Amino acid sequence: MAVGSSNDFDLVVLGAGTGGYTAAFRAAQLGLRVALVDEDKIGGTCLHRGCIPTKALLESAEVLHRAHNLKDYGVVLPGEPGVDYAQMAARRDQVVKRMWTGLKSLVTKNKVAWIHGRGRLDGPGRVRVTQSAEDAQDAPDGDAGTADVGSKGVRLLQATDVIIATGSRVKSLPGLEPDGERIVTSDDVLRRPDAPRSIVIVGAGAVGVEFASFYHDIGTEVTLLEYLPRIVPLEDRDVSQLVERSFTKRGIRVMTNARFDPKTVEKTKDGVCVDVAREAEGGAGKSEEIRAEAMLVATGRAANVEEIGLETTKVEVDKGVIKVNGKMRTKEPHIYAIGDVVGGLWLAHVAAHEGIVAAHTIAGERDVHEIDYNAQPRATYCRPEIASIGLTEQQCEEQGLPVKVGKVPFQAIAKAIVGGEYEGFAKVIGHRETDDTLGIHIVGPHATDLIAEASVAFTLDATPWEIGGATHAHPTLAEVLGEAALAVDGRSINF
Repeated sequence: MAVGSSNDFDLVVLGAGTGGYTAAFRAAQLGLRVALVDEDKIGGTCLHRGCIPTKALLESAEVLHRAHNLKDYGVVLPGEPGVDYAQMAARRDQVVKRMWTGLKSLVTKNKVAWIHGRGRLDGPGRVRVTQSAEDAQDAPDGDAGTADVGSKGVRLLQATDVIIATGSRVKSLPGLEPDGERIVTSDDVLRRPDAPRSIVIVGAGAVGVEFASFYHDIGTEVTLLEYLPRIVPLEDRDVSQLVERSFTKRGIRVMTNARFDPKTVEKTKDGVCVDVAREAEGGAGKSEEIRAEAMLVATGRAANVEEIGLETTKVEVDKGVIKVNGKMRTKEPHIYAIGDVVGGLWLAHVAAHEGIVAAHTIAGERDVHEIDYNAQPRATYCRPEIASIGLTEQQCEEQGLPVKVGKVPFQAIAKAIVGGEYEGFAKVIGHRETDDTLGIHIVGPHATDLIAEASVAFTLDATPWEIGGATHAHPTLAEVLGEAALAVDGRSINF
């Protein structure tokens, strides 16, 4: 389109989380005139209420854990290490502020128009933004212009293309209403000024196990409930089993096959009370009363598809998420969607990759690859860390794929022994007939960093033999992946 006024753009991105700002910056780098719209701060859930503040707290817990073992390293300090939760929270907020400041500068650097306000679609090619006077004046340098508004005005943006990146929100179980104090969500946890003395966590996916690990490390008594037969149920079974053993050994109480009626959770004078039964063969087992100062509901997220004007377009929603093709196109021409709002893996880095795919497609580039969720890494930051890419061994079995597996423990890796953290393993799954790499799973120290090599391997379609044949510096933790890849064909050197 011919871009003329300050309200005309080649692309408007609705939502400024990780996926939204990544798409906006890349599209601008490709020469498009771009507007980025959000009523919240740039960075979205990941930066302000999710990934970054949570990982900052987990880092504090990790430092505390290591401090308890300083004598093993020959380091002697007076007294026992303790917890200053207020300082942990202050450091968390400092990390977030620093990252947010950097992001705001990137808006200017990439010459993206930042438009602060509540945006919604107003038919194809239009986004209606409700702004206050303060919104209109609060634009960073580099904004392509904000129309004058009164105490509350509307700015109508015209665009050739639109990307919906409105993200998601925490959700609870039907009948279980969080109150922000005794029954809390992950959002509420990051607003609390202190840590509870005891907590029951409902849901043992990534969020649940991360907070279980964090709270236990800072001294909170933790009970972790999971409806399914194993924790981190989307991971490889070997990974789930090791993490459950590790948690149990540390003193975290893990209850799988856990059943309770959300409507019967009782708020008491001192916290919450819930009757939990563990399902056994033939039905539910004997129920047990569990009391804690707080209950954290970590049962997933819901896509923000409501009140964003989808009804003014042909965009389709199925099972609570927007339907898109492999290049993030919706059923409405020139409208794309990325991130949690389309479902997928519900991960920030995946949303960013979806945004890049959409931006290059909108810019008219040829040979833009379709998103391949099987080649997207997953990362969980509990202790021990979990990271994976590709298929689990169980998924391979379900699909009837012939496999060969290499599995090497961190105990065989010198750098892990040197570092004093050697719990876990790397597991590489190869196709027995084609030699393709089907899945890579790491649980142990710095697993979330080590998965990067596996991601490159999937991008380049490397076989296990090629991964193992690459020289891995010694001594490094990365050797565990090289050894596991060699072990697929029974050729590991150090195990």
